[in-house]
Amino acid sequence: MGEQILAVNKKAFHDYAVEDTYEAGIQLLGTEVKSLRDGGVNLKDGYARVERGEVFVYCNISPYKAGNINNHDPLRRRKLLLHQGEINRILGKTVQKGYSIVPLKIYFKRGIAKLEIGVARGKKLYDKREDLKKREAGREMAQAFKERQRK
Repeated sequence: MGEQILAVNKKAFHDYAVEDTYEAGIQLLGTEVKSLRDGGVNLKDGYARVERGEVFVYCNISPYKAGNINNHDPLRRRKLLLHQGEINRILGKTVQKGYSIVPLKIYFKRGIAKLEIGVARGKKLYDKREDLKKREAGREMAQAFKERQRK
């Protein structure tokens, strides 16, 4: 009865430096929940926005395959369920230049759909290159350590 991770936005960690993360509930329709359970979600091009004191997420949840004519719109905005203090902190960060709200992962926690969002600053090209160099150096060190332990 733990977490069942449905989708992770790997592109967000590549394009953004995530500073704060928040867990939020999502206001969904019945066919959206069924589509989530089938794995029909894409967070790659998703984003969130604060509008009139509420946070909304824009991401693609594909229509339920066994649904009927009353299926949901895949690109509609969905309200995130957050405390007012969290919304105020997010709003305070996002009014600064360069910050945005990105969805990081979507999962079921005890049967309830949750979305982890992050307040993030966009990375420059040289930051992305530096991260790749660090990751490669870490891999080489781990491989050298592993070879050394075998001997």
